[in-house]
Amino acid sequence: MQKYTSMKTMKIVRAAFVLLAFLFVALSSDAVAADKKKAAVKAPPGMAALPLELPKPAFVGTPQNIKGVKQLEKPLGRPRPPFFAPKGVKNLALGKKINGSDEEPIVGDLKMITDGDKKAADGSYVELGPFTQYIQVDLEAEKEIYAVLFWHYHKQARVYFDVVVQISNDAEFGKSTTIYNNDHDNSAELGVGKDNHYVETSEGRLIDAKGVKGRYVRFYSGGNNASDLNHYIEVEVYGK
Repeated sequence: MQKYTSMKTMKIVRAAFVLLAFLFVALSSDAVAADKKKAAVKAPPGMAALPLELPKPAFVGTPQNIKGVKQLEKPLGRPRPPFFAPKGVKNLALGKKINGSDEEPIVGDLKMITDGDKKAADGSYVELGPFTQYIQVDLEAEKEIYAVLFWHYHKQARVYFDVVVQISNDAEFGKSTTIYNNDHDNSAELGVGKDNHYVETSEGRLIDAKGVKGRYVRFYSGGNNASDLNHYIEVEVYGK
C-alpha cells in the first residue's frame, strides 16, 4: 500500500513538472513573439519612438461602471503602439511654469503637473474646481510640438468630459490651434469637437500634434463621470 501511494505521488509530481514546463515554454514563446512584433515596427527614416516612461497600472480589466457616455471608444486591449517623431524630441514641459483657471486647487499644487510624477497614488494628483477649468504650460519659447501626453487620473476608470487641447504663441490664446476636442455639445464654448471620449488608464492620452509651432499649451476639461471636479496628474509635451 505504501509503495502504491509513493508511486501515485511520483506520478502527480511528474505531471505537475510537465505542466509547469509547458507553461514556461508557452509564456516564453509569447514573450519572444511580442518582442519580435515590437521589433518589426520600424521607425521611418529620421524618426524614433517617443522615449515614454509610463507609470504602473492602478487597475486592470475592462471598466464596468462607465454608463451613458456617448461616443466612448472601446479599449484597445493591448499596449499602445509606439509613436514616432523626429529624432531628438524630448519632454519640453518637464519643470516648466504652469498656471490655470483655478490658481488655488482643492488638492495639490499646479507645479505638480509638470514634476515628472505620473503615479496614481494620493499626493500625485491635483484637484481643480468644478465645471470647465484649464491649465496652461509655458514652454518659454516657440517650439515644434509633435506629441502631447497627459494623465487626468488613473487610479480608477474614469471618463473626463470637454477635453480640449490647444497650442498658441499667445498667452491669452486669442489665436490658437486645437489638436484635440471631445466637447460634442460645445459646452466649453471652444467649438464642437469630433474626438472620442475615452477611459483614463496609466498610458495617458497621447495626441499627435503634427509639428505645430507654439509656446503655450492649454488643457481644458469639464468634470468627469464620477463628479464635476477636474484632475491632473501630469502633462508632457514632446518637441524641439
